[in-house]
Amino acid sequence: MEELALPYRVHPINIGKGDQFKPEYVAINPNSKIPAIVDPDGPDGEPIRMMESGAILIYLAGKTGKVLPQSVRGRYVALEWLMFQMGGTGPIFGQVHHFLRAAKEAVPYAIERYVKETRRLYGVLNDRLRGREYLAGEYSIADVANYPWVARYEWHKTDLNEFPHVKRWFDAISARPAVQRGMKIPQ
Repeated sequence: MEELALPYRVHPINIGKGDQFKPEYVAINPNSKIPAIVDPDGPDGEPIRMMESGAILIYLAGKTGKVLPQSVRGRYVALEWLMFQMGGTGPIFGQVHHFLRAAKEAVPYAIERYVKETRRLYGVLNDRLRGREYLAGEYSIADVANYPWVARYEWHKTDLNEFPHVKRWFDAISARPAVQRGMKIPQ
């Protein structure tokens, strides 16, 4: 929302306290996960509720004409790397976060599996970013989606210096004023 300069109101959902299961939130997101949005000015002039970060990003890019390349090829490349986040960095980094930070007991097999897969995904990102400023060539929803997961690199015991192209990309995105504002919102 910061990157697109759209007005918004934040409604904190404390997942530690189970806010995501309250009926008023389930009415917006029946999957009881974050994020979700309600746009009072939907595409047909009626409010629209959206769940799932990838769907929300595609919707907002379509609504504003920003953060999604205009060329057909560029759009598909951005969507490809958005799906990489949805099927890779999001769920895998989320699992490594859980098993390294929240599990009530150490599960060595799970820790080894998810740490190894996390490192593999960093390698994929590093290879993709070699010679490219952004995942789809220009700043897009693919970067917006992947960045917050990489921003928790310390949580999954990753040294970004081992992935120099990811580190350069991460540093460049971290310097964006809209990203800096947006990353402060959860705090």
